[in-house]
Amino acid sequence: MFVRHPSAPSIDPRIAEALSQVCTSTLGHLRDHGFPRGLTPNARPLKFVGTAVTVRLPHLDSTAVHVAVDDLRPGDVLVVEQSGDEQRSCFGGLVSFTAKTRGAVGAVIDGRINDIEEMAGYGFPAYSRGIAAHTTRISGIEGSINVPVSIGGVVVAPGDVVFADSDGVAILDPAEALEIAAVLKKKEDAEIPAREAIAAGGRISDYSGAAKYFA
Repeated sequence: MFVRHPSAPSIDPRIAEALSQVCTSTLGHLRDHGFPRGLTPNARPLKFVGTAVTVRLPHLDSTAVHVAVDDLRPGDVLVVEQSGDEQRSCFGGLVSFTAKTRGAVGAVIDGRINDIEEMAGYGFPAYSRGIAAHTTRISGIEGSINVPVSIGGVVVAPGDVVFADSDGVAILDPAEALEIAAVLKKKEDAEIPAREAIAAGGRISDYSGAAKYFA
């Protein structure tokens, strides 16, 4: 069965602007959920923030990816679940070219990717479980577009914020994203005087509070 829902509203441009100035690893200091596991980027350095457009595939059949990618909007991120198939690639050169042409800012694939050199030539960033020559097919079996999906142990809903950089990927609720970005910026700004103090002979363990546990 094929299921297709409309794309969720695009995220507020202020969210993309604010998160593009901070790091996913700073968020990783503050929370444990929302980080898909086992994914790696196709290149570094890398950074993108956008609106999740989700696809669920039944292992072999990538029909829904081709339909979804045609309708991507500027600022979208294609997010694909492959129903546990981590070995096949559903995302290659022509699909990445289409995504780039439509204005998508990245992709997160819970499976593998192919045509890696071609994709690099387009400068299109993607997180995946690696590279594979063995691919999915257009089989017309089933697929779903803009439904909740599971990516590396994280549920991603259509319209969620996909926040990615060279360190990893985080999934955020749009309602909390601006507040989180402000917290991350404050934390990162606080490290500026810490670096100056350390350069002058200070101790990182004093700054972090670790020293007190060895007093």
